[in-house]
This record gives sequence, structure tokens and C-alpha cells, in this order.
Amino acid sequence: MYLTDKTYIKSDMKISDIIRENPSIILVLEHFGIEDTLHEKSVSQLCKQAGIGELLFIVICNLYNGFAFNEPDKLSNSDIPVIISYLNNSHLYYKNEKYPEIIAYIRQLNAYGHSREIKLAEVFFNEYFEEVIEHLDYEDKIAFPYFYQLFEDNRIKSNDGYSASSYLKHHSDVESKLTDFKNLLLKHLHINNQGPVKRKLLYSLFELEFDLKIHSMIEEQVLIPLVISIENRNL
Repeated sequence: MYLTDKTYIKSDMKISDIIRENPSIILVLEHFGIEDTLHEKSVSQLCKQAGIGELLFIVICNLYNGFAFNEPDKLSNSDIPVIISYLNNSHLYYKNEKYPEIIAYIRQLNAYGHSREIKLAEVFFNEYFEEVIEHLDYEDKIAFPYFYQLFEDNRIKSNDGYSASSYLKHHSDVESKLTDFKNLLLKHLHINNQGPVKRKLLYSLFELEFDLKIHSMIEEQVLIPLVISIENRNL
């Protein structure tokens, strides 16, 4: 029998046990900027040492374990800058690690096969990632500075009428096109003698797709409700 359901993470659990069950939590630690040696630390102990809200950490880890979050009122406004820092770090991960990794695999396949499909795949992924960069830059340069300013002042300053609702209108679904691209490669890309490269490419696309999905959930289920609560107090 194979156990596929992941555990709901709680404060007394050991971080090392959580990672053994779901290695994606290593990426969560990295995005939080946590580099401490784990030893036998519990979630509570690690969060205390890192200066991170325990509930916030648990919420994000549980999103990676498949549990949605529907109680943003339990979080604190002091979590806002930590969330923004986490999301900024994830942006750097997409730009500096995942994109170069994926495009390198595509070019490896192209160098071997020179097929029309692979050339089109490179064009498609480059165009797709330009959209992703535009989305991430919008968050880094417009949305996140506004959210951070709102947190610092606990009131709305003049910002040309910008608000969380403005952000939500601009918030694009960057993972859906990636899903389509991944499915096309999975179903239709034929490569002779380059199975390992194709496998690595697909693994990397699955990883990026999954992390982008969690990224959006953190914004929509965690960050934006906190921002809206501050805005509503100032109406």
C-alpha cells in the first residue's frame, strides 16, 4: 500500500520529518531565508530562531502539503513584510534558477534533434516567460511597495487610487499557459535517444507549475486578505 496523503503540519513537528515527507519544504525554507542547521528543531523552535510568525510558516508549508487556508483573520499585519520578502525571493528563484534550467533543457534537445517542434517549444517558452517577468516586475515595482507602505503607515497614502482590488484585476493566471505547454510536450514531443533530457525538462516544468500555483495561493489566500483588512479600516 502507498500512502499519498500528506500530513497537516503543526507547531510541535520536527522540520526534518516534514521535509522527509515533502522535500518541497526545503524551497519554503529558502524563500523564508532560513539557513539554520535543522538538528532536531520543531517548527515552533525554528520559527522563533528565525523571527518568523509560526502560524504564517505553518500556513505556507500546509499549502505545499495540499491544505487550503481560509482564515486570514488569524494572521497578523506584522506578517505582511515577511510574506512580501518570501514572494520576492520566489521571484528570484523563477528568474535566476528555473527559467535558465528549463531553457537549457530545451536547447539541449534542440541541439540534438533540430526538430521543428523543439524550436517552437523554445519560442513558446521564451514568450511565456516574458509574460511571467512582466507579472513579477509589476508585483515587485508596484503592488508590493504599496502593500509594504500600507503596512508601515497603517493607513492609505495617495497612490493614484491604487488598492488591493487594482492588484487583483491585474493578477494574471501565469500557470495556466505553462500547464498547456507541459501537456503538449508530454503528449506530443517525440525524441529519440534523449529520454533523460526530456524527463528532466518535464520534471522541471512540473516543479515550476506547482510552485507558481502555491505562489498565487499565498498572494490570494494570505497576503491580499491582510492588505484588504487594513484598507477597510481606513474607509
